[in-house]
Amino acid sequence: MERREFLSIVAFIAVCQLAGIIGSIFTFPSIDTWYASLQRPSFSPPNWVFGPVWLTLYTIMGISAHLIWKRGWKKKKVRSALYVFSVQLALNSIWSFIFFGLNDLMLALFEIAVLWVFIAASILKFYDIDKRAAWLLVPYLLWVSFAMVLNYYFWVLNV
Repeated sequence: MERREFLSIVAFIAVCQLAGIIGSIFTFPSIDTWYASLQRPSFSPPNWVFGPVWLTLYTIMGISAHLIWKRGWKKKKVRSALYVFSVQLALNSIWSFIFFGLNDLMLALFEIAVLWVFIAASILKFYDIDKRAAWLLVPYLLWVSFAMVLNYYFWVLNV
């Protein structure tokens, strides 16, 4: 692997990790306070699970986006796919702000549904360009699907 490609992969992973860091700004202060006071669904994983899962998912997302970018930024479908990917990445951080920062479970549920649609759209757009990149996003879609179910039950149990 040449140096330019390595730096590109690192940059894409860093951008995705940055989305997680932004989300954690709102998450960490609420973990031991507001979030701890909520009624939890019985299938809610322990808090320590979320960090490693998200670290892994953001890394995979960065690799996936890099594979698409590598296909040629000047191509319209590459730019379009990365635009949709960027929107879902922003929505990812916004969910943390809504759920943990604003403590708004219902708005967070609506927002995560929109996030899910943009992840699915990213997968479809990536699939047309590089099937490997699309498949790399499937675990992310599955985790967000689980998070959406969790969000729903948090909302139901705490209204």
